[in-house]
Amino acid sequence: MITKEILALARAKGMMITTAESCTGGMVAAALTDIPGSSAVVERGFVTYSNTAKIEMLGVSEPTLATYGAVSEQVAKEMADGALRHSAAQLAVSITGIAGPGGSEHKPEGRVCFGLARIGQPTWTETVEFGPLGRGAVRESARTHALELLFISLNE
Repeated sequence: MITKEILALARAKGMMITTAESCTGGMVAAALTDIPGSSAVVERGFVTYSNTAKIEMLGVSEPTLATYGAVSEQVAKEMADGALRHSAAQLAVSITGIAGPGGSEHKPEGRVCFGLARIGQPTWTETVEFGPLGRGAVRESARTHALELLFISLNE
């Protein structure tokens, strides 16, 4: 299972992980902390579902939210950077998206933006279009993708 590998890699590198999650509501942190001994690696998780939570807990800027909207790479970047700033971790993953139902022409259901911040490296972002799979499937797909990003980062 990839979560065990993530924890082993982080432990071997002496790194702590933090998560900043919106549409997944803590699913990444839950997947990591399902493994015994994860407290040696998982520093904390932020569930910032509302814009207010993103601002207050992670320091996402109101102008960024107003200009780009919560579902954007710009907000995903600020979430990941904020998670590092507000924790003792060295690696952060962030997720913000539209799990559904609903969406719009400009931001369709299944669009999820990810951020990956690591101390000493530029923050990386991407958008994945999972499509209208249904709320549960989009959330699970986003969780799995975020775990894969952590795994890739730790293998660098």
